[in-house]
Amino acid sequence: MASRTNSSSNFSESSSYDDHEQPSSVPTPDRVAPLNPGHRNNSFNGLLGFTFGSKKMRKKKPFSQNIAPVGLALFMIAFVLANWWMLSRIQKSGRAPGVEFRFLKANSSTLFIREELVRLGKARKPQKTIYARLLARAAHALAEGQNKPEPKDLWAEPYFVASSWKPCAEQRDLRPSEGKNGYIMVTANGGINQQRVAVCNAVAVARLLDATLVLPKFMYSSVWRDVSQFGDIYQEEHFIDYLKPDIPIVRELPQELQSLDLEAIGSLVTDADVVKEAKPSFYKKYILPILHKNRVVHFLGFGNRLASDPLPFQVQRLRCRCNFHALKFVPKIQETGALLIRRMRQNVTRLGPLDRHLVGSFSKSMMKGERNRGGKVARYLALHLRFEIDMVAHSLCEYGGGEEERNELEAYREIHFPALVELKKTKKLPSSAALKAEGLCPLMPEETVLMLAALGFNRQTRIYLAGAHIYGGKSRLASLTTLYPNLVTKESLLSSAEIEPFKNFSSQLAALDFIVCSAADVFAMTDSGSQFSSLISGFRVYYGGGKMATIRPNKRRLADIFVKNNTIDWRTFEQRVRKAVRQTKRVFSRPVGRSVYRYPRCKECMCNT
Repeated sequence: MASRTNSSSNFSESSSYDDHEQPSSVPTPDRVAPLNPGHRNNSFNGLLGFTFGSKKMRKKKPFSQNIAPVGLALFMIAFVLANWWMLSRIQKSGRAPGVEFRFLKANSSTLFIREELVRLGKARKPQKTIYARLLARAAHALAEGQNKPEPKDLWAEPYFVASSWKPCAEQRDLRPSEGKNGYIMVTANGGINQQRVAVCNAVAVARLLDATLVLPKFMYSSVWRDVSQFGDIYQEEHFIDYLKPDIPIVRELPQELQSLDLEAIGSLVTDADVVKEAKPSFYKKYILPILHKNRVVHFLGFGNRLASDPLPFQVQRLRCRCNFHALKFVPKIQETGALLIRRMRQNVTRLGPLDRHLVGSFSKSMMKGERNRGGKVARYLALHLRFEIDMVAHSLCEYGGGEEERNELEAYREIHFPALVELKKTKKLPSSAALKAEGLCPLMPEETVLMLAALGFNRQTRIYLAGAHIYGGKSRLASLTTLYPNLVTKESLLSSAEIEPFKNFSSQLAALDFIVCSAADVFAMTDSGSQFSSLISGFRVYYGGGKMATIRPNKRRLADIFVKNNTIDWRTFEQRVRKAVRQTKRVFSRPVGRSVYRYPRCKECMCNT
C-alpha cells in the first residue's frame, strides 16, 4: 500500500454527510427549568399570603408592611435563579463548562463545548462519538489550563545525549565511480515519499554496479494523478553536481541506446523481478550481467528494493548523502515553503535549525518580520494525521461508522485491494478489537486530539495539519478543530493566487508539507509506519541538533488506555499518555535492518561526538 501525504485538496472537498441521531454514548444532562420572574405563579401567591392584583392589594398599608412581602418575593426569585445557574454549571457525566470555542475558519456562530460534542455524534461519519466523555473532560482541562504553564520539556527533546549526534554524511573518502559498466534508468512509482526513497536507492545501486545513472523519472499514478517529474520537484543541477564525486549522472541515454527495445532484449526489470529488500549480492548476480550484455537496465516501478543491511559502509553513507544533501527542492517550492513557515511563526523573526537546509536562500526572507519582543514565543506543532481512506480501508479496523462505513470501506477494498478481499474470504482474520489492541489501527482524529490535550498542549497552540482527504471529512475533524481552533492547513494559510501554481500537483503540495513539518518546533505523527512521517522524523534528527522534538506514539499502549475511555479519570489518563509517549523519545543508534532515512543515528550518516 502506498503510504504518503496526498495534499491535492482541502477539507472543503471532503464528502458531506447527513445528520444522524445523537449517540447514546453522550449522556443528556438533567435540565432545571429557569424561573421566569415575570410569571404570576399561584404557588408563590399562596406562599406569600396574598394574591397579586387582588382588592386587598389596593388597600393602603404602612410602607414597611408593603415592602416586606415584595422583598421576600424578590429574594426567593433570586435564590431560585442562582440555584438554577449553579446547577447548570455543574459538570455531569460528559458535560463540560460553558466555554465558547471557535472553529478553524470564521463562523458566524459559537457553540458550547457540550453542544459541539453532541453535534459530532450527529454526523453520518462517524455515527457515534465513542470518546464523547473523554473529549468533554479534555475540553474542561483545556479551558481550565489556559493560564497554566505547559509541562516541562513539552516543546523540547528530553534527552541531552541527542545533541551529541552530528551530521557527517557529506564526508567522502572513496574514489569516484567511472560508471563504465553501463547505464541505469529508474522510473520510480508511488508518491513523493516513495519516489524519494527510490531515487536514493537507485544512486546506491549505481555505485554498487559501477554504472552511470540516468536522471530518474517518476511514474504517473492513477491514484496521485500528478505528472510532476524530477525537475519539477528537485534541483537537477544540484543533484548532478553534488553526487559527481560519487557516481556519474546524465540527463538521458546516449543516442545509440535510445532506440533499443529494452523489454525485447531483457533490459526491462520490474519490481516483480526484484525481491523486496534485495541485498547487494542479488544485483551483482542478476543485474550486472544484463548491464555487461546490453549496456543498459531500466528499473520500472522501482521502489523499496535495496536492503538496509548488510551494505558496504560507503554505499550506506552515499544513501544518506543523497537523501539529506543532494535532494533540494526547486526554488518555487522553497519560496512558498518559507512563506508558510513565516506565517506559522506569525511573522516573528526567528530561524530554526533546519530552515536553510529546507528553503535555501529563501531563509533570508524569513528574517524580515517582527523582532522578538520580551521573549515572545512563536512556536507551532505540525501534525501528520494518517487517516486517509486507503489507510483506513487497508487496516480492516472499524471507526464507529456502523454498517454504512463497513460497506463503503469494503467497496473501496474491492477496487484498490482485491488481494485483501480474497484473503478475507479464505482466512479468518483478526477482529477490529484485536487489531486495535495490537496497535495496528491508525489513530482516529478523536484519539489524536485526546493525546495532544493529555500531553499538555494548551488551547492556543498553533497546529499545522499536513495532508488532506481525511476520511470522514469535516465531521471527523470537528473534535480536533473545536478543541484546537488555531489549526490551519496550507490551503488556509495561502491565498488562492499563492497556491494556484501547485494545484493539481499533489507531489509538489506534499513537498510544501514536508518543509513545514520538518521545520516545526514539534512534529507529531499518528502512524510511525508512514513513509512521510519516517522521512520527516529522520530529517529532524539529522539536522535538528537534538532540539527538534518528535511525538511518535506507541499505538499499542495507547489502545490499552483508550479502551478505558468510559471509566478512566482525566488525571490518570494524562499520566498514562505522557508516560507512553515519553518512552518513545529514547535516543538510540539505528537498529540493524532499519532504514537510514528514518534512523540516521549511525556511523554511516552521523558522528557521535
